[in-house]
Amino acid sequence: MPKYWGGHMSGVESLPKLNLMGPTAAVYPVKTSNIIEEAKFSPCLLKRTSIDDQPQNQLETPHWDYFEQETESTFEDNKTRHQDDLERAESTKSSTSGYSSSKTSGSGDFDSDVETVIYDNIQVICDICSKIAAVKTCLTCNVSFCEKDGRQHYKVDALNRHKLIDVCSEVERKRCLHYEKSLDFFCRTDQMSICSICAEGKHRGHDITEHRAWRTQQALSDDEEPEDYEMPHKVVPPPGRIQFPSVKPNSVVLSWGNPKGLEGPKSFRIMWSSLQKVEGRLVIKNFHKIEISNLELGQQYFFSVATEDEDGNLSEWVTATVFTVVSPPRHLTKEHSDATSLTLKWMDGEKMEGIPQQFLIAVESPGKEPLVIHTHDYCKKVSDLEPDTKYTISVSTVVNDRCSEPISICTRTEPSLRQVLSKIGLEDQYDTKLTLSTVLEINQYDRSQRKPKSARAVPEAFLKQLMLLNTNARSATCVSQDGDKCNAINLLDLVTALFLCSDSALQQDLVLKMSLCQFAVPLLLPNSETREITMMLWSMRDIVRTFRPSQQAFLKSYFDERLVLSDIPLVSFVRLGKTSLSKSQMLNKLLCNNQQIHHTFCHRIMACCDVPRRISDGLVEISWYLPCGNRKIDKFTEPLAFTNMRGDIKTSERQFAFLCQASAAVYIYCDESETNYFKHLEGKHVEANIFLISSTQGKSYRLKQLTVNPRLKMTDISQIKKTDTELLKALQESVSKMLVSPQTKKVSLADLAYTAHCCQILVDEDRDECQTAWENASKITAKVTNISEFKDKQLPYQGNIWKAISWVETECWRLRKVGNNNPGNYCESIKEKEKELRNKQQSFEMTTAVECFHHGMTTSEVQRYHFLKWLEMELDNLSRHQLSALQDRYKELRQKSLEETKEIVETDNQISACSLRVVHFVRECGQLYNNVSCLPEYSRQRKNIEQLPGQCAQMMLDGFPLELVDGDAANIPIKWISQVLTELHNIMNSSSKLKVITVIGAENSGKSTLLNTMFGVRFAVNVGTCTRGAFIQLISVSKDIRKELGCDCIMLIDTEGLKPHRMVRDDHSHERDKEVASLAVALSDVVVVSISNDSSREKDLWEMVCHAFARLKGVSKKKPVCHFVHTNMYDMPALEQLKRSKELMEQLNEMFGKDVKMKKANINKLSDVIKFDLNNWSWYIPPVWDGTPPMAPVNVGFSATVYTLKKVLINDLQKCPERGDLIQFIGKVEQFWKTV
Repeated sequence: MPKYWGGHMSGVESLPKLNLMGPTAAVYPVKTSNIIEEAKFSPCLLKRTSIDDQPQNQLETPHWDYFEQETESTFEDNKTRHQDDLERAESTKSSTSGYSSSKTSGSGDFDSDVETVIYDNIQVICDICSKIAAVKTCLTCNVSFCEKDGRQHYKVDALNRHKLIDVCSEVERKRCLHYEKSLDFFCRTDQMSICSICAEGKHRGHDITEHRAWRTQQALSDDEEPEDYEMPHKVVPPPGRIQFPSVKPNSVVLSWGNPKGLEGPKSFRIMWSSLQKVEGRLVIKNFHKIEISNLELGQQYFFSVATEDEDGNLSEWVTATVFTVVSPPRHLTKEHSDATSLTLKWMDGEKMEGIPQQFLIAVESPGKEPLVIHTHDYCKKVSDLEPDTKYTISVSTVVNDRCSEPISICTRTEPSLRQVLSKIGLEDQYDTKLTLSTVLEINQYDRSQRKPKSARAVPEAFLKQLMLLNTNARSATCVSQDGDKCNAINLLDLVTALFLCSDSALQQDLVLKMSLCQFAVPLLLPNSETREITMMLWSMRDIVRTFRPSQQAFLKSYFDERLVLSDIPLVSFVRLGKTSLSKSQMLNKLLCNNQQIHHTFCHRIMACCDVPRRISDGLVEISWYLPCGNRKIDKFTEPLAFTNMRGDIKTSERQFAFLCQASAAVYIYCDESETNYFKHLEGKHVEANIFLISSTQGKSYRLKQLTVNPRLKMTDISQIKKTDTELLKALQESVSKMLVSPQTKKVSLADLAYTAHCCQILVDEDRDECQTAWENASKITAKVTNISEFKDKQLPYQGNIWKAISWVETECWRLRKVGNNNPGNYCESIKEKEKELRNKQQSFEMTTAVECFHHGMTTSEVQRYHFLKWLEMELDNLSRHQLSALQDRYKELRQKSLEETKEIVETDNQISACSLRVVHFVRECGQLYNNVSCLPEYSRQRKNIEQLPGQCAQMMLDGFPLELVDGDAANIPIKWISQVLTELHNIMNSSSKLKVITVIGAENSGKSTLLNTMFGVRFAVNVGTCTRGAFIQLISVSKDIRKELGCDCIMLIDTEGLKPHRMVRDDHSHERDKEVASLAVALSDVVVVSISNDSSREKDLWEMVCHAFARLKGVSKKKPVCHFVHTNMYDMPALEQLKRSKELMEQLNEMFGKDVKMKKANINKLSDVIKFDLNNWSWYIPPVWDGTPPMAPVNVGFSATVYTLKKVLINDLQKCPERGDLIQFIGKVEQFWKTV
């Protein structure tokens, strides 16, 4: 039974009927011959229109009729063929039975108004079963039926009165094809037989007469008038207009209005058909709405409804047509986006599985010509788009030439890399590259820190703060006060842009400083313009960390490791699709010890991290967890590395493949709906343990283990976690369990270069200049088996003979052992001895190690830098562990008692003997140059040696310090230093006016660290190293402020730490530290005195500082500006700082007053030898680390205080008088060194 509104009626699919006339209600069930079959393709089927004056009713479905031209063409062809068939049938017919067709100009409702068609050999089908041929026709019911269905007319008394005749074509011809009514009337206007309904319908107003009267008229004479036509006595009112409240792919709901003037119960006859067949018919009572289902999607259907009275009379049929809906695609997503293309993906529409379908993609953007793309695929890449442009992408399903409603997304193409760089002012640096010297240049920003007001100022602000090791450097935003973020840039985009625009030297320095701030650093760097991905192995090579695994805690031993060479597990975190949980925040909590929380990885809550990323999708960052050996602090007992991939793994397949092969474990954040993605991993080579952090609508989480070999399998390994804290605990337990497993994969980053190549990822070390430089450095380091022996054999010029020459040379000025001898005669004998020593030194030849060093220095500028860095790192790897143990021993002895000077001196000598750095090779070059005069004037070797000063001058511009005072020989190779600085003066085009800042102070008081933090330079501070002698480094001054400062560059002097008086040596080398300090002070415009927080050593230190200042009285008339810096000072109230500064002033003045030598020199107080500002002459700097190393970041207070001191020092330089250029500085070095 049909279900009316509230249910639905299935279409009667088993009633195939021929409907030649368009959307009609009366349909003849016939079985046609071949000619009738061909008539199915008549114009009436190909182009159907409504039979009455009511307009067609159909859904306003947007579509593209791009088959219209083909359809019209087919229509014309079929129409021609149909006319041929009719003519052929007419010529061969044997009787007058059949249908006749005629058309007059009086009717304009149809393009082809075919009422009846005459065919021979027609076979009438039963109207009841629609299967068997009819044998009888009831003239009363106007129905034809087969033998079985006609039995009721013989059994039921009421039906016995009906008139039955045999089926014949004549009867069928007299039935209206539209309404199954007898053709009782004749329309003289259209010259055709019609039924009563047609007379009231489309033929209303025409000249109509009864069929009987018309036939009589034919027999009368032409001048006799026929009877007037009389309308039937009873006309059934038709239903109201058909409407379609709901149209779905497989069903239609239709409704109609009440017939006017008809009261009481009402019946309605409903019929529907498609272009291919008649679908069904039924009669319903007292309902005006019905749902017809089991329809085909994308088809045109014709619905007819007529009112039927109790006598079986039908009203005029009301018709309407509608197309069933084509289901739109589902889950339209943007798989990938770049500057000029978008990759889209979607799924079948609802109930569309298995149905052949096509798709239309519409790409629209304001002001641009729309683009329409046709495809059979479910994924499409749309190319040739404009960068940084908003697009609306719509996808529609096409079935049977019909389009579905479109499903749309709005998206924006990524800006091109050049656009992003242009926005932040780095467009020129992409090709020319930023250099370290450019970043370290002193400019207006160093004098007054300003918050960036535009995006173009952000890179400088970030870099300047990073050079200061400020952990707040990432907060440099440029969002206006009204919250407009159009001028902001995502921090990850900023980092990506800076690394893409930096040379290898700056990249390495950025990584080093980022790691000190506990920022994650780039491991895999994407380039959105070239589509290349680069593993930043070279950039990470300079990171050295000290840590202590838990099993080593009882031994009190530390590991000093270059992290890229350490075999440790790699744990990776990635994302599939979109998740509400921030993996970066979870990683930060996982990395931080219980006593401190630090934002290692940028996350969405941080400033500017909610700005959409443009160029950093696919970036993989890395950070390390290093234990300190304290189980109460450490979260993990062993060191391990964590990586974090930005973006979706579906759009970063190479990065994901790399991590799956390189990692010990990969944790994938995903939603439960995305897990089908992992099917493509089945059977693939995946070395890592795969864990899923799956969420259900972001409300609960579960940890699952994914197995891909030999088949895909997911296993729950945790209960449902409803909070971040519960999930964090589960993650920590999972990682800890992995660490204790003996099967856990451990690998060094250096060994992952091969894996990167297999995944089509570049490695920054593969560049020719880097590889060639490594080969040149390896030729030197390969010869080192024992450092002390290597120095004796391969670096003979700086051995004992040079030390003896230095002592003799300085003895001519100092006369330390003149005794009762005549000073003149004593000096003559000293000079003779020096000459003998020089001759011995000149007997040495250039060794193979020095030749290799010279060869490495004579290459291109870029290759020379890589050579020096490779050599520096490789030499450090050879000596670091031994030096670290000796340095620890040295500190331990000094802390116990300074009385054990012999053991302390012995340990200090061992440190000197085991130390091998780049400075030793530069020192050897200096001695070679000093003795170059002994070589033939035009010899090749002499020519090569004479190039060394220029190469070392360039080395200084590359950021490497130059040794001014030889720390082992306690002497200055004046000839060498003079020539290097002269070459430097020439390279700078004689623009070398300079001012000097010097740091002096106690051993291990943080002098080098202070200068490195303040100016971003690289004085040696690695574990196992301690400054000996004095080193200089140049910092350029921006042209904008050169006139104000009165100089073109600033020279920084880092000096050896001052030692207590009790550490006296027989060779008088204990005087070296005081002499170096005095020289540095004499050369300086500003002096910083570094004082460690150790009261037991303060008195000795102040005495040495006072003597260093006192020597200035006879050396230089100029008094330098002085600042006293107390390092490692925890939070101290301002009043306490003021009190301690006052006590220090009194203590120093008292020392000057008691010293007899100073009184003779007319020095009574501190202000007699130095200048200082009472308001800011004493500084209290917090500790470097904020917490317990190695996981502690740099203290924000330390960085902020150092920056404030830097601004004061620069302002002090501005007040100092100009002092000349490098050439004049050379003269003062020689003068002051002899004087002090």
